[in-house]
Amino acid sequence: MSNDILQRLTDTLEARKNAAPESSYVAKLFSKGEDAILKKVGEEATEVILASKQGDKTHLVYEVADLWFHNMVLLVHHGLSAQDVLSELARREGLSGIAEKNSRAKE
Repeated sequence: MSNDILQRLTDTLEARKNAAPESSYVAKLFSKGEDAILKKVGEEATEVILASKQGDKTHLVYEVADLWFHNMVLLVHHGLSAQDVLSELARREGLSGIAEKNSRAKE
């Protein structure tokens, strides 16, 4: 089920990538370029931190959803998708965090 929503969202984002900016929020964000997308990711990350510190779980979920959404916009901007991230998480599954980090340091 979760992969279905991620795929549908990715498909929607892809469809809006080259749409007219006035047609949707996402199309407008794509038209502004990477810096605007990165600014939104940063803003949403800050809002996640604030929601967590406030201890409101419902608000935290809402803000994390916003952050995930804007991260997906960023991924699509770069020709990537949530599936690319899920594949990376699957690759890391069962690895020690220390071992995984050390393997990246050698690259």
